[in-house]
Amino acid sequence: MKLIKFKYKKDILWGILQSNDILVLEKEPFEEIVVTAKKIPFPRCRLLAPSGPSKIILTGLNYVNHAKELKMKLPQEPIIFLKPPTTLIGNKDKIIYPKGVKRLDYEAELALIIKKKCKNITQRDAPKFILGYSCLNDVTARDLQSKDIQWTRAKSFDAFCPLGPWIETDISPNDLRIQLYLNDKLKQNSSTSQFIFNVNYLVSFISKVMTLLPGDIISTGTPPGVGPMKKGDKVEVKIEGIGTLTNKVI
Repeated sequence: MKLIKFKYKKDILWGILQSNDILVLEKEPFEEIVVTAKKIPFPRCRLLAPSGPSKIILTGLNYVNHAKELKMKLPQEPIIFLKPPTTLIGNKDKIIYPKGVKRLDYEAELALIIKKKCKNITQRDAPKFILGYSCLNDVTARDLQSKDIQWTRAKSFDAFCPLGPWIETDISPNDLRIQLYLNDKLKQNSSTSQFIFNVNYLVSFISKVMTLLPGDIISTGTPPGVGPMKKGDKVEVKIEGIGTLTNKVI
């Protein structure tokens, strides 16, 4: 099912997308999914980023073919870092090109959303704690990343984490086509079968570092083909079985 967070008139709601209607949920879908009798036409709603995380955890260098592209050795453990929740924007929201940044890059990624609180879980149990999957763009100020060595500033500007358009609950993450289009031109084209560390491994690994809470987002790294964006560009992350996340740079 496709779980969406949306704005209708003045209300912020959660729902299930079915055809051209939204079945409104009674509450957030993390602990349980409770459907009401209310339906809203999908075109009358504005999609929001489909989560409200306490933290966003991302993975660096997690595709075999991306490591080869960079001529880097495969990491022995996941390389993880954080974005603050203030980076989060939804489908069709605007990516803001910060003043003073000289190079702004796209990074198409598969993200997962945590369903319930977990700590020190095994790989085998990890699927029990995953609500579903979404498209994410790990927007990066590449010149600042090179300058600072560590990644916090380069990854943490407002609007640097587009997520959406929704959460898909009924797919396997192990072999999905992932693509990025810049102004309708294909720039990234790979598969999650190229993961160095699979989804279950990442959730287990991260849970041994920090407690994961409902709504937290874990992103799984980007494939080859990362490159720059400029003001006025349209960028689309497309993932098989999920959909398309579209944003423009202003």
